[in-house]
Amino acid sequence: MGAHEAPYVAEDLAQGMAKDLVAPLWPAMTDDEIRDVLSCYTRKIDTSVRPLVLWRSPRPMSTAALVDLAGTTLFLKRHHVSVRTSERLRVEHDLTNHLLDKGCPLPAVLRTLDGDSVVRGGDYIFEVQEQALGEDLYRDVPSWYPFAARAHAVSAGRALANFHCASHGFPLPATPPGVLTNSTQLVTSLNPLDELERLLESRPDLLHAIGTRAVRHDVDHYLRPSIERAAPLLNACSPQWGHGDWHASNLTWSSRESDAVVVAVIDLSLANRTFVIHDLAIAIERSCVDWLDVAGLGHIVADLDVVDALLDGYEELRPLDSHEWATLIAVLPVVHVEFALSEVEYFDRVAHQPHNVDLAYDDFLLGHTRWFKSRFGEDLLNRLRRRAEL
Repeated sequence: MGAHEAPYVAEDLAQGMAKDLVAPLWPAMTDDEIRDVLSCYTRKIDTSVRPLVLWRSPRPMSTAALVDLAGTTLFLKRHHVSVRTSERLRVEHDLTNHLLDKGCPLPAVLRTLDGDSVVRGGDYIFEVQEQALGEDLYRDVPSWYPFAARAHAVSAGRALANFHCASHGFPLPATPPGVLTNSTQLVTSLNPLDELERLLESRPDLLHAIGTRAVRHDVDHYLRPSIERAAPLLNACSPQWGHGDWHASNLTWSSRESDAVVVAVIDLSLANRTFVIHDLAIAIERSCVDWLDVAGLGHIVADLDVVDALLDGYEELRPLDSHEWATLIAVLPVVHVEFALSEVEYFDRVAHQPHNVDLAYDDFLLGHTRWFKSRFGEDLLNRLRRRAEL
């Protein structure tokens, strides 16, 4: 199924962790919530009028909607405080402003009447943005679904290079690892087992979520060899803020056609101070490997032509040197490790979904790295080796 064939998603359902639709974990924003939030941004709220919700996001880990306010469409997003803090959200907004100043297209973040960019209401925090320009072409397609057209991949690669050029110089330090965060603390460690112990000691909720699973054995057996190859190469790179979740549904497009180009970038919720090559590896891993299709084919494949297309677009603006090629190939099998750990914690301690804890641990944390040892994973790595001429 391509972007043009995306099904209508009912407002009372959310996307699951595969191609399924499920009951949402987070309830939809109420009219009163929407009015209360918008009243923090403008005094022109008629409390007697029901807000006009134009669309509700089907994404599973937060609640968002497009709302009409006196003829202007705004994007409202609500986060639970167990997932996102006000301080972290303000960092995302500072990054947005930095990127806009550097010419990277994103929807602007609105400021409240008091000058803040975050509104707190009970156990939730809210943000309001302008509507992103362009067509939200992939908005009803599950996250990490591959590009519908080669031209989309070329444009997405070009846009990612532009994002990296614009994010250069953003000075804030990295957000520490936690629930639903992207980080590189483990994959840059020269001794990943010691780093794992420190990580578990500092995150008791993650330790609880792992439970009786043999995480030390699993990291040692499945992940450590790849991390030990990637870590020295990553450590020789300069840290820089990346998007952290670069895939088709986090971009908006010039049209609904197969030759559409990227118009704007959305969703900085997984942005962090990592490395440019780590961020590029995320884009390849999430945009070019059909992780959701194991039920359809019985195996998972990468679209190698789309990998080339993404890299073609990227290297138009930012060609990779030999060290970056070597780093990309080394880090790709473990680029998902730390987000997968954060999902294990989220599904256990926040969502209370044991079946998704198993999915995050077995299929995401371990399964993604194991896949790169399969014939299909080796095909992808070999395509990159040939392209790099290593």
